Parts: sequence; C-alpha cells; structure tokens
Amino acid sequence: MATIEVNALTKTYGEMVAVDGVSFTVPPGEIFGLIGPNGAGKTTTVECILGLRSPDGGSVRVLGLDPSRKRRALAQRVGAQLQESALPDRMKVGEAMRLFAAFYARPADWRQVLRRWGLEHLRGKAFGDLSGGQRQRLLLGLALVGDPEVVVLDELTTGLDPVARRETWALIGELKESGVTAVLVSHFMDEAEHLCDRVAMLRGGRIAAMGTPADLISRAGATSLEEAYLTEVER
Repeated sequence: MATIEVNALTKTYGEMVAVDGVSFTVPPGEIFGLIGPNGAGKTTTVECILGLRSPDGGSVRVLGLDPSRKRRALAQRVGAQLQESALPDRMKVGEAMRLFAAFYARPADWRQVLRRWGLEHLRGKAFGDLSGGQRQRLLLGLALVGDPEVVVLDELTTGLDPVARRETWALIGELKESGVTAVLVSHFMDEAEHLCDRVAMLRGGRIAAMGTPADLISRAGATSLEEAYLTEVER
C-alpha cells in the first residue's frame, strides 16, 4: 500500500484554483519532491496532505487515513517542518525538544534526536540566538522527535546561505537512510535533483511532468532538472 495517495486533488480560494486535479502516490521510504515556482500549488497540496486544509475535490490518504477526518490520529504518525515554522526567541533548544516530545504517545528519545542531528552542543542556546542553519536543523529535529512514519518538509532551505543549505542536504540524506517517507517541497531545482527519488513538476496548480530526476532530465534533453523544468514551462 502506498504511504501517500493523492487522487484528483482540487483546492480553490474564491475564483482562484490553487490545485487543479493533482494525482500522485508515494511508496514507503521514498523522498518525493513537489517542485515549482511560488504559486504553483505546492504548499496547498501539502497542507491537504497534513489535514490543515480540506480538499474541494478529489481525495487524499496518508497511511490509509483521510487527513481531513483523522488529523489527530495522523498527527501521532506524521511530522512536519513548514515554511513559516518558528519558536519563541527565548525558548532553548533542549526545552523545545522536550516540549515537542511530550506531544506524542510514543516519541523518540529527544536526547538521542539532539545527538543525531548535531544539536547537543546547542541544548542551552535560545532559538533567537541560533543561526539560520542551526534553526533549520532544530526544526527538522522537532519534526522527527515524534518518531514519524512520514515527514513533510516545506521549503526547507529557503533563506539559508550555501553552506547551511549543503549541511541541511546532508541531514536529509541521513533521513533517507532511516527509511522515513518524506515529501519535500522546494523551488530549488538543484535541491530536488540531489535529494529526491522522484519529483512532480507543478505549474499553475497542475502536474506538468513527474518521474525520477534523471528520467525528467533525459526526457527533456536537458543537462539539469532546472533546465528540464524550464523546458516543460515553455511548452
């Protein structure tokens, strides 16, 4: 059974169609990318996956459950790092990890999560004093402290400098090795090409193309995923 099933998903806001008939499945252990520019429908799609918004048409299933009806049950099995995630500036790293672990019935050991994601030396540091890369590392750790089966990562590296971006990529590589199923939302094509097993290229709320990065690059006669995306957009 697929871990995530999205079938003919539609979501509108007034007269604006944000997502228009999007369909895809994500098998267990895959890192699946949703890529495209701002306004392509990426964030709305993952908000429906997380149960934060209800579809106007189509269906979504995560671990066999409807997120809009079983959001509380899925919250124990799904982690998320969203684009606007933040913590109070004075909250310390260790306090945040301990607090978030308390939200779950069977969390991972938050101390081990600190060590795994290179946060142990920051345990007593306040969120407001962290660098951009350190904040992203913490937010990723918080998304994983519930020991989720699925994790959604929305624009994980936006605003990070090149060094912090590469460090975050390394963390996602470790996540992949752990067998967690992930949906990675990004408008950085190089990021998706490097990290994702498969990607769906979104344009105007629809899927323009879907496949492995290598297949999409080959299909477009391109040399990179960014070039392949631009080829699709210009069609």
